[in-house]
Amino acid sequence: MDLITIAFYFFAALTLGFGAVVVLSKNIMHAAFSLLFTFFGVAGLYVLLHADFLAITQIMIYIGGILVLIIFGVMLTTRITGVDVKSGKVGIFQLTGAIVLTLSIALLLLFVYTNTHWYQPESIPMESTAELIGTTLLTRYLLAFEAASILLLVAIVGAAFIARKKH
Repeated sequence: MDLITIAFYFFAALTLGFGAVVVLSKNIMHAAFSLLFTFFGVAGLYVLLHADFLAITQIMIYIGGILVLIIFGVMLTTRITGVDVKSGKVGIFQLTGAIVLTLSIALLLLFVYTNTHWYQPESIPMESTAELIGTTLLTRYLLAFEAASILLLVAIVGAAFIARKKH
């Protein structure tokens, strides 16, 4: 077994294991910190797929931004309300439905995996995707890129306007 295969199994086990902790944890802080390792495992899988731009985006946006926001939100919410935040009990009907749905999706994915003729290239190009994406965004798709940034700016200003206290 080569090093890339070992790294793949490591990151896949990391992602699946901590993803299960996120779903099954009764403590929301444990779930949030497990989400950190789940995102890290996904970033590692992106690196193995030679998708360096997606790996960097995964780390910067999801781990650096969204996860930190979730953790601070949970910490501030529990401090303000004084309530220990935990998930509720799951009923037998919810658990049965979840198991049936999960097994159905797993069987569907297994069916698709076994009946698809996958393309396997002779060699994998080792070029960086970040430079190509950056050049394309700032030349061919510049108008759409700037429109999206203005839309996000308007959304942030609107959220701040709505959230401010009324006098």
